[in-house]
Amino acid sequence: MNEASRRTTDKTAISDHTTQRKIPTTMCQHQPLCPTAASADREGARLVAHHPEQGWSLLCNGVLLFEDTGELLPDGQIIAPHRPMGTDTVMTAA
Repeated sequence: MNEASRRTTDKTAISDHTTQRKIPTTMCQHQPLCPTAASADREGARLVAHHPEQGWSLLCNGVLLFEDTGELLPDGQIIAPHRPMGTDTVMTAA
């Protein structure tokens, strides 16, 4: 056996502790506070970043809002797009 095949892994730098990513409860510094990501009116929060060329916006409550009306919540939950019905299903008054 040569020297390279007898090498062992140095475990001094490997930690037994795993780091957990802490999700902030809110990034909002506004008064009054914007709706939280868990609330039904979460889309009413103020914009932090807006990238229409990429089709998304970041709200101050941590919600990623996409141009197709889909959402990604800070906890990773996906909200499917919820566009209004098209004009082909709109009823007209007689």
